[in-house]
Amino acid sequence: MFLRNSATAAPAAAALAAGLTIGADAAWAQSAKNLKPATLATLARLARDLYPHDQLADTFYIKAISGYDAKSGTDAAFKKLMEDGVAALDAAATAKFKSNYLAVGWEEQRVSLLQAIEKSAFFQKVRGDLIVGLYNNPEVWAKFRYEGESASKGGYINRGFNDIDWLKA
Repeated sequence: MFLRNSATAAPAAAALAAGLTIGADAAWAQSAKNLKPATLATLARLARDLYPHDQLADTFYIKAISGYDAKSGTDAAFKKLMEDGVAALDAAATAKFKSNYLAVGWEEQRVSLLQAIEKSAFFQKVRGDLIVGLYNNPEVWAKFRYEGESASKGGYINRGFNDIDWLKA
């Protein structure tokens, strides 16, 4: 019994340490006030599937969609768009893979579901919001070795823009 529990505890701890926290039962999703926890978790999984970066922990994707719950409390049309969009995505996943979107195990299968709805208002709204929500985060910049804007620091010209030592003059 001890060996069996130990064997499952190590991978679970490693997954948690790696930031694999997307799930409807995750504490951050349970704290939702306006959207269903499963809706928030699905939006986080969708965010990762839209902009997949192995070097980014799930927490960056969760942070990118975290404002959706608050916005849903003040904008009924937005809340309806998110809830209905996730419900439609789950229905498509259930019809095709016999499980909701979160439970579809393979990224390629989830991407096929997203390709089927890519022209929808729901998909376009989430995709557009994530460009700013995910990539306008200085913590994410560090993961991509992007130093941020340069105008306030005199521009790129004087900050190593032209210091290519491997290219012959």
